[in-house]
Amino acid sequence: MEKRQDGIDRRKFIKDLAMAGTVIFIMGPEVKGAEIGEGEKSETHLYGMGIRVDKCIGCGRCVYACKEENNVPREPFFFRTWVERYIITIDQEVLVDSPEGGINGFPEAAKEYSILRSFFLPKLCNHCGNAPCVQVCPVGATFTSDEGVVLIDDEYCIGCRYCIQACPYGARFLHPEKKIAEKCTFCYHRLGRGLVPACVEICPTGARIFGELRLRSSPLTRFMRFNEIQVLKPDLNTQPKVFYAHLDGEVR
Repeated sequence: MEKRQDGIDRRKFIKDLAMAGTVIFIMGPEVKGAEIGEGEKSETHLYGMGIRVDKCIGCGRCVYACKEENNVPREPFFFRTWVERYIITIDQEVLVDSPEGGINGFPEAAKEYSILRSFFLPKLCNHCGNAPCVQVCPVGATFTSDEGVVLIDDEYCIGCRYCIQACPYGARFLHPEKKIAEKCTFCYHRLGRGLVPACVEICPTGARIFGELRLRSSPLTRFMRFNEIQVLKPDLNTQPKVFYAHLDGEVR
C-alpha cells in the first residue's frame, strides 16, 4: 500500500481528511478502453442489462455464479446480485423475502397465505447514468467508465461508506476484509474478452440479457424494442441501465 514519505498511510490520511469534512479533489483513475471483440475499441460501447421478470424461476444460479466469478465473501449477506421473491395475497398484502440472497432457491410459500400472484425479481447495481454514488464519493474512487459501467478503484476507496448510503438500490456493501466498497461491475473483467457477465451466462431460462445500448442489432436493444420496459425507482432520475420487462407495480 502506498505511503507518504513521512510514513503516513495514504488511504488512512485521505480518509481522515474526508471524515473531518475537508473537501478533497482527486482526479479519478484514467479509464482506458479495453479491446472487445475483434479489435473494436471499448469507447464505442455502452452496456446495459435487461431482465425478463416472467422468466426468472428463482433458482439462484446467478447469485452463485456471481460469487464464484468475483470472489464475493461467502457470508449470506454479501451480494453483488441477489433475487427477491414477491408474494401478493388476495388481501393485497405484499410479502418480500430473499433467503441468503436466493442463492439456494426459495422454500415453498407458507400455506396460510391465500396467494393472488408471486414472482421473482433479480436485483443488482443499476449502473446509473446519473449515479448518486459517483456524486458523493469524496475521493473519486467511484467513477463511470467510457462504457457506462460504474466501477470502484480499490486503491482510491477509503471505506467511508458514503456511496453505500447514497445508493437507492441497496446494491453496495463494505467488504469485510478489504474494508472498501464493493458491488456489481457487470463482470467488467469479462467484457474485455468479449464475454457476458457470469449471471447472464449461467441463467437457464434466459431471464437476463446483456448487450449494447447503441447498436440496433444488440440482444438488449431488441429486448427493449419488443417489450414494455420499466426501471426501478424511476422518480429518482438516476438513469438506470438495468431494464425490466413485465415488472409488477408492487415492486419496491
